[in-house]
Amino acid sequence: MGEPLSEAGLDTIFRTARTYNGYTDAPVTEADIRSIYDLLKMGPTSANQHPARFVWLLSQEGKNKLADCATGTNPDKIRKAPAAVVIGMDWNFHEHLPDLFPHADAKSWFEGEGALEKRKEHAFRNSSLQGAYFIIAARALGFDTGPMSGFDNAKVDEAFFPGQPHVKSNFISTLGHGDPSTIFDRSPRPEFERFNRVG
Repeated sequence: MGEPLSEAGLDTIFRTARTYNGYTDAPVTEADIRSIYDLLKMGPTSANQHPARFVWLLSQEGKNKLADCATGTNPDKIRKAPAAVVIGMDWNFHEHLPDLFPHADAKSWFEGEGALEKRKEHAFRNSSLQGAYFIIAARALGFDTGPMSGFDNAKVDEAFFPGQPHVKSNFISTLGHGDPSTIFDRSPRPEFERFNRVG
């Protein structure tokens, strides 16, 4: 059973954490991204599917390649960030279920008539969850993120998942140590009563 986080921990992950448009010059290393992944992989997915496919971009060449697929003000954000990440999703995640969910024949649940559409639905839902775990894990380790959807999915797929028609991009993000001067005041958050009800 878990213990409640401290007030400082809750601030770090949620209350004072922000989405950043720019970062300090502090680097992000391969050791850092491995630490982030080792945390995010512990988050739950349906039948332990793990459909997300992460491409971590630490080189300027890699970031430029992603920036060329982005739109609006996002290309400049990506080029200047210490790191960027492509969060993709594998429609053939079921091929790995014999290893990832060994106590049941889960692979067969995603085969047969209509299976591809079912896999697409599960891949999108669970890779989105894993993308959220990425944000939380990065914050928990002292990093900041700038998730974004302003990009051309087809271009990203061609650039980062060539020859893998079953792997598609979900969303992308920058990663680093956020520069507070690059953010505006926090947008309003709705009170419980606005979008919730208790049955």
